[in-house]
Amino acid sequence: MYIANTETVPDGEIVEVLGIARGNTVEAKNVGKDITQGIRNVFGGELTAYSDLLSKARDEAVMRMEEDAERLGADAVVNVRLETSQITDGGSEVMAYGTAVRLR
Repeated sequence: MYIANTETVPDGEIVEVLGIARGNTVEAKNVGKDITQGIRNVFGGELTAYSDLLSKARDEAVMRMEEDAERLGADAVVNVRLETSQITDGGSEVMAYGTAVRLR
């Protein structure tokens, strides 16, 4: 499956638009990591536990979008976008979506 945030696929001709493919996940912070990240927040530096959490969530959302595109019969997903939003205190949603297409 080809995934792109552009409108086209290099060396590929889009012959059919199948609709929106999407995938999402909601991840929550870990209380134990909250304590260590709170200390790091005081002294400065990257909050690596949160970076890792969001990276995992992005990967999961993209994988679910790809699975949705496969169910639609797509060869590729173009115009891919990622969004995040806070769902609850300590919980964020990551959504991946794009246009599922069939290539020649």
